[in-house]
Amino acid sequence: MALSIYQNKSNDDYQEQFKQSLVEVCVMLACSILLLLLLSLFVFVALQGGRYFLPMSVFEVRTSITEHNGAQYTPLAPNTHIEYVLSHDSKLEVRRMFEKKNEAYTNLALAEELVLEVYKPDDVYLLNTRAGKKYLGKFSSIQLGEKILSDLSQFDEITTTVNTLSRNLSDIQLSKLKPLHETIGDFTDKGVGIETPMFQRKLAEFRRWQQYANNIRDQIQSHRINIRIDSQDELSIAFIDVVEFYQPNAFSNWDAIAYTFKQLYIFLTESPKQASTSGGVFPAIFGTLLMVILMAVFVTPFGAIAAIYLHEYAPATRLTTFIRISVSNMAAVPSVVYGVFGLGFFVYGMGGTIDQLLFSQSLPSPTFGTPGLLWAALTMGILTLPVVIVSTEEGLKRVPKNLRAGALALGATKYETIRRVVLPMASPGILTGVILAIARAAGEVAPLILVGAVKFAPSLPIDSEFPFIHLERQFMHLGVFIYDGAFHNQTESQVSSLMFATCLLLLLIVFFLNVSAIILRNKLRNKYKRI
Repeated sequence: MALSIYQNKSNDDYQEQFKQSLVEVCVMLACSILLLLLLSLFVFVALQGGRYFLPMSVFEVRTSITEHNGAQYTPLAPNTHIEYVLSHDSKLEVRRMFEKKNEAYTNLALAEELVLEVYKPDDVYLLNTRAGKKYLGKFSSIQLGEKILSDLSQFDEITTTVNTLSRNLSDIQLSKLKPLHETIGDFTDKGVGIETPMFQRKLAEFRRWQQYANNIRDQIQSHRINIRIDSQDELSIAFIDVVEFYQPNAFSNWDAIAYTFKQLYIFLTESPKQASTSGGVFPAIFGTLLMVILMAVFVTPFGAIAAIYLHEYAPATRLTTFIRISVSNMAAVPSVVYGVFGLGFFVYGMGGTIDQLLFSQSLPSPTFGTPGLLWAALTMGILTLPVVIVSTEEGLKRVPKNLRAGALALGATKYETIRRVVLPMASPGILTGVILAIARAAGEVAPLILVGAVKFAPSLPIDSEFPFIHLERQFMHLGVFIYDGAFHNQTESQVSSLMFATCLLLLLIVFFLNVSAIILRNKLRNKYKRI
């Protein structure tokens, strides 16, 4: 009898251990799958975005252009057309791209381009302009006024000459023309007659320097480089507009590495160019970080104060329970609703009132009554406020009651107990809420489009002009930049790579911010865990 009971007990223990082991295996399997998916996502974004920094190859595509006429195709003149393509792909992929393009033409019954051959020539140059536009073609000539050069032996020397002329022109405009223009403007404001000798002398000096500046400008524009961009057209570009002129297919391994680091530097330090299809994303990086910092400054104290009141001071009534439920439900409200609220309450309400009180002389042009950085930070602060409140209150609940009782027994007031005992112990929970708030604010798009984030903002919110921090200005945000680029440039491979590179950068920024906050949270937790 006793043996039977022992066996049944052993079987029950075995089944319980088996169930526990099965649960642990399922949890580990689920976590492994989740980590694998996250890693796969990161690797995919990294591979696609990394293509933006790698040098591309130039392909020469020869096609036979024909015109569709019923059931026949009549050749056009010239029969062979040359087109240059810049791509990361192979000859086969470039050929398929053109064939797909041809199929679209054929379905429209307009024309068909028959691909004859795809080459990878070494003598094709890539020319980057200051505006960010790229041109592909074979070198034709260099034009120095009336003089024509048929080789590139003097390219560097001409570039140096043009840069010197450009600096001279800038010096003349700043040191001569600008002061003279201001002096003439002062004469006009003071009512000095234009026929007076002093006015005429300054006006003659201004015209003389203006003519000198025009001569330098004409001299700069006379230095040009000519390239043949296809079988028919030739392009002439001034040296002053040329940023890079090189042969991509002739790159060595060291040239490719140098190009990659240069593109990475441009990506992190320059502004977008050519309708956000090239250049860098520095304004978007700056705007994202500044908005997140301002949001954290606004939301952290308000969230902590609200949580302290709910947990430490508010009585346990139905009203308190309703407030907690409302705060939790606020986290589930769609973000675009917060954007509409921010547009109506902050921008038109508070911003319009500030304009009427402080900037009435600028009306009807709004100063704060328009979407800007301040309203975006406040809107994101309200959006993430429930997360901070809930996390802070959870942190307050973890503080042992005997610590409060001990502090009160030693003569501390309730305020002193909260400030010196409870808040330090609950600081890891507060930081957890801030981490979640930062992660969400950095990736939001819909509300930011309504309250201040734009596709391109030429002026940064911080500069050397008083008051130095311009919270009323619109700003760029990485999430909005990705959305706009992906929405309007879905077919361009280079633009697609730029969007993936921006996605990777946004992931790295959020990761860096989260890791920094987690390290600080762990330090605080280790500091107070022995108390």
